[in-house]
Parts: sequence; structure tokens; C-alpha cells
Amino acid sequence: MELLKVSSQSKPKLVAGAIAAVLRNGETVEIQAIGAAAVNQAVKSIAVARGYVVPNGIDLICYPAFSQIDVDGAEKTSIKFVVENKS
Repeated sequence: MELLKVSSQSKPKLVAGAIAAVLRNGETVEIQAIGAAAVNQAVKSIAVARGYVVPNGIDLICYPAFSQIDVDGAEKTSIKFVVENKS
């Protein structure tokens, strides 16, 4: 599973391209985001990525969940999105 970390400064089109590339390779991608702005960018990226992969016959599905991650010795709550091919 490929891991992508999205921040509030991430460009949705670039992240979407990375998501699409992973899905085209038949793999699953996990996207991590900490904070409302980063989650916003991640959701926009997933929506754009869907448009990129539909012409390839890929219908993506997304599972959101909370996760705990270690950031510089401090435990933070993040939102993770597991994105995979629905088929």
C-alpha cells in the first residue's frame, strides 16, 4: 500500500495525479491528513483523481478513518483515506 501525506499546502491536482498513478498500477493508496485544511485538500484530490481514472475503467472507492500517528515525539490524530479500485 502506497502512503501519501497531504498538507494544507498540497496542490490537489498533483496529489490526484499521484493517486491515479498508484491506482493504475493496481495498488491501494493510503492518504494521511492532519487538520481541517489538509483534509479539505485530500478530499479535493480524491475527487479529481476519480475523474482521472474513470476513462481507464477504474471506479475508485474511499474508506475514511481516524488514525494515531507520531509527529516529532507527539501523538496526533489524523484522518486517513484508503483509496482503492472498486472492482
